Amino acid sequence: MLMIEKALREADTMIDREELKRRLPVKIMHQTLNLILSYFEGRGMIVDSHKGILWIYNPSPKLKKAIENAREI
Repeated sequence: MLMIEKALREADTMIDREELKRRLPVKIMHQTLNLILSYFEGRGMIVDSHKGILWIYNPSPKLKKAIENAREI
């Protein structure tokens, strides 16, 4: 899980599953990768669309405070 997280964090743009597998230091089964990506998506850490996968999680306290203090338009 940690190597998948690291590969997604380091990606500058959306990447597809095959590109993600190529960037991993070891081979991983497709079903295992799908299970891990499903977990990340359920936790709100990634966006998984037909265009690819993108890491969106940002635990920054400044960002959290700005969102809490923001007004919805």
